Amino acid sequence: MKTTDATAYFGSKKKLAEALGISPSAVTMWGSVIPELRQFQLERLTNGALKASSKKAVA
Repeated sequence: MKTTDATAYFGSKKKLAEALGISPSAVTMWGSVIPELRQFQLERLTNGALKASSKKAVA
């Protein structure tokens, strides 16, 4: 899952960070790809609207 996809879904990095209970700067530190465990968390939070990527798909 790309950071841009999650940001687009939530509307901003700030809203994405709030949904996860983390700081916006933590979201910025991800770079272009969201860490795997956060991807699964986002998949659950969005009821599958965002899908976690397999490691092979991200690499």
